Amino acid sequence: MSFPEIRIFAFTALVASAGAIAAYLLSFPAPFLVGPALAVTIGGLAGLSLDVPRLVRNACFVVVGLSMGTGLTPEVFVAARTWPLSFLMVPAAVLILLYSATWVLQRFFGYDRTTALLAASPGHLSFVLSLAADTKSDLMAIGVIQSVRVLALTLTVPLIVDGMGLVPVSLPAVTTMKTLPLVASFAAALLIGYFLLRWRVPAALLIGGMIAAGSTHLTGLVEGSIPAWIMTPTYVLLGGMIGSRFSGASLRAMRTAFFAGAVVTVVVVALAAVIAAIVSRLTAVPVDAALIAFAPGGLETMAAMAVMLNAQPTYVGAHHVLRLLILSGLMPFALRKDLGAK
Repeated sequence: MSFPEIRIFAFTALVASAGAIAAYLLSFPAPFLVGPALAVTIGGLAGLSLDVPRLVRNACFVVVGLSMGTGLTPEVFVAARTWPLSFLMVPAAVLILLYSATWVLQRFFGYDRTTALLAASPGHLSFVLSLAADTKSDLMAIGVIQSVRVLALTLTVPLIVDGMGLVPVSLPAVTTMKTLPLVASFAAALLIGYFLLRWRVPAALLIGGMIAAGSTHLTGLVEGSIPAWIMTPTYVLLGGMIGSRFSGASLRAMRTAFFAGAVVTVVVVALAAVIAAIVSRLTAVPVDAALIAFAPGGLETMAAMAVMLNAQPTYVGAHHVLRLLILSGLMPFALRKDLGAK
């Protein structure tokens, strides 16, 4: 990183940390994720130059993946017997959320079909923007609507879960990983993530972390969770990363897209909540885990939230990975007439 990039990152981390402290003191749910996201968003809309470098983002994704993997124990497979039905609901949920949001954007905001489809995609932002570059769609509107969705879900899902009293007041006591296994797991996660990146697997670094930690915890070779002194800064930086998408943006210039993103988010959250309630009723999966699993937020953010709220992180992560894989095949098919037609 160059010196200007380091300076911007340091300032972003400072703003994010201030947001985390404020949210903690105000007793916000998931304060170390929600507070930074809100503080950095406000700073970005105020004209501040804020950003989290790709290298730091990737390190955070690895840590979240490792944290999810530590929850992969033999007991998880007992609970997983009820997951197949839940997995079958994922493609149905993707289609419902995608085409409902597309209809809203076309019917009430006048966006063309291509822009509406790309803006309505329930996740996979980097993939969606790469597809948008090969179409005649409105890139600014797509980026804003997608970013509003991710930010709004980051802020509202913990509030919904907390408000409904779905998360235990106290988390079960767990030991933390020792230094040597922790370092070895991180190195293994980077290696696995590298090969997954080469194979163009979605969320490669996060999945690499899951595999590295999950395999050792499942076999009993390693026990314990990721230490809080690593997880807390990771949450803060992830929140800052979400908020930094609005850095330097003009609220006046993107007013319509911002409002459209807010409306679409309300629609998809309501639909996701209904789907989660149905899944929870049919499979006995806790409502909080089902809601986070079917909420169309960023995989890394929803995974971190599941870990933070103790809402079956392995279950949540598996569903979001499946959602990304479905979108990877569905979106090019839905846009087959538009791709390359610039």
